[in-house]
Amino acid sequence: MSYLGIKFRRVVLAGAMLLMAMPVAFAQSAAPGERPPQAVTVVTLAEQDITLTATLPGRIVASALAEVRPQVNGIIIRRTFEEGANVALGDPMYRIDPDSYEARVAAARAQVAQAEAKYTASRKEAERAAELIGRGVSTEQRLENAAAVRDADAAALKVAKADLQSAEIDLKRTTIRAPLAGVVGRSLTTQGALVTAGQATPLAVIRTLDPVHVDVTQSAAELLEWRRGRTREKLGDGSTEVTLILADGEVFPHTGEMTAAEPHVDELTGVVTLRMEFANPEHLLLPGMYVQVKMPQRVLKNVVLAPQQGVSRDRRGRPIAFVANADDVVEQRELTIAQAQGSHWVITDGLKAGDRLIIEGLQKIGPQMKVAPEERKPPETTATTAPSSN
Repeated sequence: MSYLGIKFRRVVLAGAMLLMAMPVAFAQSAAPGERPPQAVTVVTLAEQDITLTATLPGRIVASALAEVRPQVNGIIIRRTFEEGANVALGDPMYRIDPDSYEARVAAARAQVAQAEAKYTASRKEAERAAELIGRGVSTEQRLENAAAVRDADAAALKVAKADLQSAEIDLKRTTIRAPLAGVVGRSLTTQGALVTAGQATPLAVIRTLDPVHVDVTQSAAELLEWRRGRTREKLGDGSTEVTLILADGEVFPHTGEMTAAEPHVDELTGVVTLRMEFANPEHLLLPGMYVQVKMPQRVLKNVVLAPQQGVSRDRRGRPIAFVANADDVVEQRELTIAQAQGSHWVITDGLKAGDRLIIEGLQKIGPQMKVAPEERKPPETTATTAPSSN
């Protein structure tokens, strides 16, 4: 055999041996135990006491409302308030033309003066008759007649005074005053309009907006617990303050209290209407607004708050979570969820203090896998620096 043939044979043999060794080397490098652990982000959980709440829909109601109506007839000659402004009890709001009522008062005063004069004369006549009968120069009949006239004139004087008082009241009512302290809405009448006593249409509406009421509905069973005091027992500290969530999702800065419950259960829905009271100094809450009330139900001791991004569902719909144990191995836990609070779940079973809940990297892990956990960093606050001037 030639030199070239021997060399070619050696090259082929070496290539065959190399090809036979490659699968072994590849298999050794691809072994699961030699793979680098999957990086995941975890949150270390802590136990705490959580107050469970019930979210109830409701509407804002003014704590007091009064419709301004005239009590006498006449023409409106002036409006003395600004629409949308605050008014105090007794503030003048409208002025009705008082001329005819002033004339009635003047006539009533004249009638009183006339009645007083007649009563004075008849009283003196009765006194004179009594004096004469004592002297024996008058009869009993004359005394009785004089006394009857005196008493009739005294009654007529009282009627005249009552008519004067009524006329003065009507004159006073030509100035229509606020029957309630609060915020007045738009005026429903104008200058020059004819108004009548007891008319159906109000001239304006006044509402008290601080405080305000919130009417919500709750199941009769929960109301029974509240009235029996069981809710206070479950709350532990006895606090029954309620929180208000506005239509834009913001929390109202003032808390409220339940003040009343409708003594009637709706036959169709089995719910009761409750009334809450909230301070409203900024007049942020307006009657008719839709809100949600968070009402405390009970306090759970030693439970954990788990971020919702770390909780998923299995094929049966049961909540599960993945935890990195002390050996950095993934464990699957079945959870019992009591309630959602913001972006967290209230977990009563399945997780405990010290557990490292995996919240990121869930798509690449499974039970019993080795992972490289890294604690989630707290959100950084970005400092604003003023630009330097050159």
